[in-house]
Amino acid sequence: MRTETIDVLTDYARANPDVMLLTADLGYSVLERFAEALPAQYANVGVCEQAMAGIAAGLALSGRRVALYSIANFPTLRCLEQLRNDVCHHNLPVTVIAVGGGLAYGAQGYTHHGVEDLGIMSMLPNMAVACPADPHEAMALLPQLLERRRPSYLRLGRAGEPILHRSDAEITLGRAVWLRRGADIALLATGPILGRALRAADALASRGISASVASFPTFSPLDASAVHETAQRHRAILTLEEHMVEGGFGSRVAETLLMAGLAPRFGKFGVTDALRGRIGGQSWLLDTLGAVEDHAQALL
Repeated sequence: MRTETIDVLTDYARANPDVMLLTADLGYSVLERFAEALPAQYANVGVCEQAMAGIAAGLALSGRRVALYSIANFPTLRCLEQLRNDVCHHNLPVTVIAVGGGLAYGAQGYTHHGVEDLGIMSMLPNMAVACPADPHEAMALLPQLLERRRPSYLRLGRAGEPILHRSDAEITLGRAVWLRRGADIALLATGPILGRALRAADALASRGISASVASFPTFSPLDASAVHETAQRHRAILTLEEHMVEGGFGSRVAETLLMAGLAPRFGKFGVTDALRGRIGGQSWLLDTLGAVEDHAQALL
């Protein structure tokens, strides 16, 4: 996913000389293609993410559109004050690209587990937050975020995420995408965990349970109309996210339902306190949360 995204960014920046890419001494084997093609539009500022956000704000105030690239928590939590004060409150065209969101760097421990970022970034003023499930979503969303010319956040997986959509699937900022249609329960996912939702739908079908599956590549603004439709057509809803369930995607969906007076059976699958401090591979960490299909069936 990250390689395809940087390829799109390189092509976009080649056609738009006002676009710059900054990194904080990360992205080796990924960012070289941009740096070699467009050296005047690229800068490695060193290991100083707070300064990187401030530099981005200055460039944006000078007429540039700026993309920041780093791992999970580093371009978000480490420089949160600078993003809030310098970028977001000035409504500047800065796009933060975080690679390895969720538990992608599982073996590196909690310093690299990006599991609070979506909730935190979505609370910043003027910020759009996108969490693509596969390369198809990521490649479609990046140009849309840049075209907004406002603060935005793009959370990527680490590498090797499979394509889950058909090649003709339309990906639009702020819109959900239905991959399966069922009658009993809806599995709503944001990010690469969509793959687990699709596998769970197959497992539920073998148990005689009909499941819909939808991808929400935009965390904020959330597609409220899709959430409303989901509640009206299904007996239960299960949200899936590689993020803390408190204050994450499931919480936003639940709030949307409550505000509309809708009350289907509801559950959230995601990171809980049970994973705090645990170290292991991404798949193993997610497996410890249990099978998605079991969580779903328990709601019916």
